[in-house]
Amino acid sequence: MVVSGVKSSKLAFAFALVACVAVAGLTSASAIAKPSAGSRLASSLQQDVDALVAAGAPGAILLVRDGKKTTRFTAGVADLATMEPMRPADHYRIASLTKSYVAAVALQLVGEGKLRLSDTVARWLPGLVPNGENITLRMLLNHTSGLYDHERDPEILAPYLAGDLGYYWSPLRQVTIAVSRPPYFAPGAIEGSWYSSTNYVLAGLIVEKVTGRTIGAELKRRIFEPLHLTSTTYPTSETQLPSPYAHGYFDLGTGTLSDLSGFSPSLSGAAGAIVSTVDDVAAFYRALLSGHVLKPALLKIMKTTRAGAANADLHQRMGYGLERFPASCGVAWGHSGSFPGYWGHAWVSEHGQHGAVLMVNIAPESTPMAVGALFYKLLDSAYCSTR
Repeated sequence: MVVSGVKSSKLAFAFALVACVAVAGLTSASAIAKPSAGSRLASSLQQDVDALVAAGAPGAILLVRDGKKTTRFTAGVADLATMEPMRPADHYRIASLTKSYVAAVALQLVGEGKLRLSDTVARWLPGLVPNGENITLRMLLNHTSGLYDHERDPEILAPYLAGDLGYYWSPLRQVTIAVSRPPYFAPGAIEGSWYSSTNYVLAGLIVEKVTGRTIGAELKRRIFEPLHLTSTTYPTSETQLPSPYAHGYFDLGTGTLSDLSGFSPSLSGAAGAIVSTVDDVAAFYRALLSGHVLKPALLKIMKTTRAGAANADLHQRMGYGLERFPASCGVAWGHSGSFPGYWGHAWVSEHGQHGAVLMVNIAPESTPMAVGALFYKLLDSAYCSTR
């Protein structure tokens, strides 16, 4: 899912407020002592993680990688019912970060000559998508197909809104419903991109058709196992997260947070069903950007970006399963993701040696304004602290 941004005026006010508090804190601290630059940075990042929880997030995990050095910060709780503290190794739903993994698998198949970016949906999934002869794999991966986003459809959301959080949707049924709705635009008709998770559900189905194996099996065989991502899984019907895990929370309109940890990952499938940890997420993006997943020519394609959707959280540019973020210290590569109960980002440098992974166990739609402002401020400062 694409995270809707906070209104610019409110966001600017929140950033200004945060900046004032930060300046005041640094001024008073400098009058007391002069700790080392490293300890000051670690203390500052921990304070910012703590501030996310103080502002309304149940818990938060931040991983910062600077070359070979990795530092982890946590705050708050993984479970509001038991008050179990958040731990760095807690599993969570990484949501749309999944798209980077699925795009990598599709591009590996392109590199093996089993797929072409110019292949149409109709070639591999005949009769499934109206106008599928004019929608290519390229359009699916860079969000230019114009296909309606199934994750926004009332019919698909209805079982969950009725209380059946474990309801299973098959990818074929999701696509059938999505293509019964009017497309946003004709395939390839816009200069930028328009984010739709239906694109990646279709990409997953194409991978399955080409390989004869499930997208989950291909992710495991091509990504999880070679990179030793032992804490990463791709569930579709299983709603129980591996232990230990962070419970995910959402305000269903009652003013209180509901535990949605058992929400069916089938809502997103190949667009967002992966469960992982911050360490495994960081390891994946480091391997990807450093050239250990795709050959240079294919990684270059993956990093070919277009203007993103207007409702993207940071107006990032869209590549092929990768997003390019405007950091204060330059450019960051990675992806953003939200799922009922979870919100996370991964930002990594050009060649993968530096980066930050941040998650909170609350949906962005349920966060107070201050949490959104602090989340983006922390993400930027954590990433830029490694540059």
